[in-house]
Amino acid sequence: MSSPKGQGVDITALSLQQLSQVKKQFEDELTHLTNSFSQLRAAQARFKECLRSISQGAGAKAEGKEILVPLTASLYVPGTLKDADNVIVDVGTGFYVEKSTKDANKFYNGKVDELATNLKALEKIISEKTDGLRLIEDVLRQKVMAQNAAAANATS
Repeated sequence: MSSPKGQGVDITALSLQQLSQVKKQFEDELTHLTNSFSQLRAAQARFKECLRSISQGAGAKAEGKEILVPLTASLYVPGTLKDADNVIVDVGTGFYVEKSTKDANKFYNGKVDELATNLKALEKIISEKTDGLRLIEDVLRQKVMAQNAAAANATS
């Protein structure tokens, strides 16, 4: 584990209370990172679904076809596809842009690739934090056992 200045800290020199606090901090960080990982994975799945929708629902064969248009996450209304070569793309924070299907595919593929890179980096951080947590738990367990042994020897 390292301090904010990047200097190493000998966790075996910490008291049981300090170790417990560090363990709680690591657990909280792991929970936050794991939740972030899940959210990024879900976003990546949504972008992949957008790619699938474009490949299946756009093109010359789709023009004039009746479709369901999403108004909210759970409300859809029937509509007719007038221009199958252009789609409306949600570029984030409630902004929509009309793009050709080729540009939309490029946009969504870029998002999927960017998220894949972020997920890989986050996975590495989660792995390092998990290893750190295991190390802290091992040291904590050893200190508790040593304290229990010392207490048993004192009462004998």
